[in-house]
Amino acid sequence: MTHKAHPKTSVGHVHLRVSDLERSIAFYRDVLGFDVMQRYGSKAAFLSVGGYHHQIALNTWESKGGARPPKGTTGLYHVAFLYPDRASLGAAVHAVKTAGVPLIGAADHGVSEAVYLEDPDGNGIELYRDRACEDWPRDQHGNLAMMNDPLNVNALIAERRERHEIVASDM
Repeated sequence: MTHKAHPKTSVGHVHLRVSDLERSIAFYRDVLGFDVMQRYGSKAAFLSVGGYHHQIALNTWESKGGARPPKGTTGLYHVAFLYPDRASLGAAVHAVKTAGVPLIGAADHGVSEAVYLEDPDGNGIELYRDRACEDWPRDQHGNLAMMNDPLNVNALIAERRERHEIVASDM
């Protein structure tokens, strides 16, 4: 019999080897908006959002000054950060683009909208938002029918601006 994980099991954090701790802290803090919760000297840092102890751990224990892993090798494909709504995702993508970080992809998966980029060490990052379960695409048999359609990134960013303008005008 195959073991089934408890349905409330979730991913708690990701721990990344990086080549330059300060550069990586600056990326995750200044571009993606995470807070530094704790540092272990010049060797490691723990970052989070919402006051959690950490969602991201960065270290140089075995990787200080190291090279990016070559394409076509095993390892982390990407870590995904879930945003609560489309406007929040649009704001995050706007911050990434403003910082000059190139997007390497953007997709509408039907169940979610996602943009893809890399951190300074080449670790893949997905920024995404889920659609409500009742809006997920299904085939004629009711099975989930995810897709990989293009995502209009400019419209996503505009949603951020429109939402911000509405909130500001309500004050």
